[in-house]
Amino acid sequence: MRLTDAGAAPVSLDEIDLYGTEMYRSGDPHAAWRTLREKAPVWRQEAPDGTPFWSVTRYRDVVDVLRDTRRFSSEHSTMLSVLERDTAAGRAIHLMDPPRHSQVRGATISALSVRVMRRHEPAIRERVAKLVAGAIAEGQADMARLVTMLPMLVAGELMGIPQEKWTEAAHWTVASMAPEDPAFSIGDEAATLRAAHVFLFSMFIELIQDRREEPGTEDLISLLLGMEIDGRPATDEEVLVNCYAFIMGANPTIPQASSHLVLTMAENPDLWRRIREGDRSRLGLTLEETLRWSSPVNHLLRRTTEEIELGGHVIPEGGLVAAWVGSANRDEEVFPDAYVFDPWRTPNQHITFGFGSHRCIGNSPAQTGVQLLLEELVEQVESFELAGEVRHLGSNFLNGITHMPVILRPSGS
Repeated sequence: MRLTDAGAAPVSLDEIDLYGTEMYRSGDPHAAWRTLREKAPVWRQEAPDGTPFWSVTRYRDVVDVLRDTRRFSSEHSTMLSVLERDTAAGRAIHLMDPPRHSQVRGATISALSVRVMRRHEPAIRERVAKLVAGAIAEGQADMARLVTMLPMLVAGELMGIPQEKWTEAAHWTVASMAPEDPAFSIGDEAATLRAAHVFLFSMFIELIQDRREEPGTEDLISLLLGMEIDGRPATDEEVLVNCYAFIMGANPTIPQASSHLVLTMAENPDLWRRIREGDRSRLGLTLEETLRWSSPVNHLLRRTTEEIELGGHVIPEGGLVAAWVGSANRDEEVFPDAYVFDPWRTPNQHITFGFGSHRCIGNSPAQTGVQLLLEELVEQVESFELAGEVRHLGSNFLNGITHMPVILRPSGS
């Protein structure tokens, strides 16, 4: 979707549809979100099948929903595209509530810690530097495609995925989150999901069996195999659904934040010049602004465990509530000049990784990946020039770019 200033004119409430994907592919939901924050911060809508859901768009409401795991449960689904109870509900880390969620998180967090990322940073930097150098050497590169490899360059080894599978794993992971998008569709949505699941689950079944036969490898899969849930060893099925959950979690932030960073700098060459000529020690602030600005995950879905009064609405027990992270990260009450990319914004209390006990466990690898790409772009790229149409992902869940041809001018050119 396009990241505009949301325009001066509000959108008619009658015209707002947060479920349909076309607005995210060809339009700009920021104008709709801004209108909802001002006029209807709790918004009821029905999905095409008649299922009602309530949207919260203000920062404080989004934080309250994500923080309150007792009344707003994750054990149903986390995406509007899955309105029925997810088949992995109650078993995968993102579909579990405390205290069971804490058991999986505690067993695996060491594989994705800041300490681990620092140990792997030199090797990851080398891979990222080669990726940028290769794009420059090509003269013109589809940055949207190129950066889909970043999650695997950063986390593939940590997860235990063989390098020869990184390209396909990255492709099918995004396809499983946006199966209706033409960039990933192989016929219809069901066929695309089937192909994605066959590849990813088959890959992980094979890797789980390998670890069973030859234990001792230090990676995420091995940690999952060694964890306990409710005082008993995790089953292979529980390990499998969590392998899938982790690769799904690894992929949205890094490539989408990176794509939007490049697009923003191509459209604002003076801004890129300021960043390159500024204090390199402040690039950490630019990273945080990139994460706020791009907000790769549009929303997170929760299900109420009791009847709740919210913003004048009575939401019944079992009601579905969409917390719009992308809207919260543009809330003018929290972020002055919210529609300006400020590379040195401080404070920057974005919630791109969620909030509370479900804050993304992979935030350290994601931050490392985007940070290293930013540093290598600053080092190697003088300027960016768009060389064709930019196509956005058709998904109400993932804020992505599927096609973005860019010419990267090397430093000193």
